[in-house]
Amino acid sequence: MARDTRVKICGLRDEPSIKAACDAGAAYVGFVFFEKSPRHVSYAQAADLAAHVPFGVAKVALVVNADDAMLDHLLTQVPIDILQLHGHESPERVSQVKSRFGLPVMKAVGVATASDLIAASDYADVADQLLIDAKPPENAELPGGNGLSFDWRLLTGRKWPVPWMLAGGLTPENVAEAITLTGAQQVDVSSGVETAPGIKDAAQIAAFCTAARA
Repeated sequence: MARDTRVKICGLRDEPSIKAACDAGAAYVGFVFFEKSPRHVSYAQAADLAAHVPFGVAKVALVVNADDAMLDHLLTQVPIDILQLHGHESPERVSQVKSRFGLPVMKAVGVATASDLIAASDYADVADQLLIDAKPPENAELPGGNGLSFDWRLLTGRKWPVPWMLAGGLTPENVAEAITLTGAQQVDVSSGVETAPGIKDAAQIAAFCTAARA
């Protein structure tokens, strides 16, 4: 029986990748606004790409410790549906962003051990969604997109009052197992469908979406 798993393809940088994600049935497409990332896009690039996203597919902006001025500028340039906060934002900051900008907020929580999941509960009280991602290694330049996974069994039986999404090291080959172990109804992939950092592969995007629903 097919699953009704919602898929997010993150770090998209060109029109063919947008088309591949939408054709494969992705529910979300993600744009990265973080200059250190190989997946970084300018506001002008993102605005052009957003014009090719069909109605019903959510456009997500990944930002890292962004201040109000940056978010103001971003949202005047690019039509965004969801803000993904992928830095060290506090629960208070999440609430501020929601209140000021009036958009749903997805908060990323890095996980390496069971103790890291304590923070997820604090964010679940204020965010609209959680993104449970692998914690980056010490001194890593990127807060995500590192191709790392964590022990998915830590999520067995976990429930939060808001929807959550599984990320971190997912690929077309392992996403079905990850969903089985965690019960995730939403999954996020970036490096797992690339041929090189920032270069998405249409066949891998299609295979990932198919495997997530298999």
